[in-house]
Amino acid sequence: MTSTLPTTFNSLENTFDTGPVPISTRLRHRLQQAGASFLANDNLAEYLQEGELDQLELEVAGKVRELLRSLVIDIDNDHNTEETAERVARMYLHEVFKGRYHKQPKIASFPNVKELDEIYTVGPISVRSACSHHLVPILGNCWVGIKPGERVIGLSKFARIADWVFSRPHIQEEAVMILADEIEKLCEPKGLGIVVKAQHYCMKWRGVKEPQTSMVNSVVRGAFRHDPSLKQEFFELIRQQESLL
Repeated sequence: MTSTLPTTFNSLENTFDTGPVPISTRLRHRLQQAGASFLANDNLAEYLQEGELDQLELEVAGKVRELLRSLVIDIDNDHNTEETAERVARMYLHEVFKGRYHKQPKIASFPNVKELDEIYTVGPISVRSACSHHLVPILGNCWVGIKPGERVIGLSKFARIADWVFSRPHIQEEAVMILADEIEKLCEPKGLGIVVKAQHYCMKWRGVKEPQTSMVNSVVRGAFRHDPSLKQEFFELIRQQESLL
């Protein structure tokens, strides 16, 4: 059920008639007013104002502190968990979920002056995410194949955009699609292929506890989707890269 702010909310002063409004409530209200989605794997950076990420970090730390207390951990006297809440808040907002709260890294594209039209692949790119069902790690590798269009981006930029996209709570199937969308926006390739192979700790660490299980999925678009020979070449190049590891 979607929450809304009471009519007694003063948006200019960020207060209810009963006192200050938590930053998460103000941000949620701002997103709802804009009709913006705030699902687990959405990016919220454009709706965060200056200084609000610091406020959110303090709020999250307070919530984590209460979680630890609910787990009956004596954080007031346990030297091992004394500052755990603050560390967890920093980790979520600036590391493992930074793709939700930080803007996309600056990635410049350049004209394809030589009109390159041969496909190339980049990988393996290390990707780190978290299962949105249990918030435990997803760790793996990603390969990107490109048939260039009118613009190109540097090889290292694929790693930067993959890290930004995957640093959110995800299911792997959606993460690959979001990454493909972002790459298409950046360089508008004639063909695009992405393969991700990852291990899910929601299966390794809990539940069925299968330590060797992994998930592989792919997305192909443009020329790779419509030309079987290009698609085959893409997957063959990935196999060659894997054999060099």
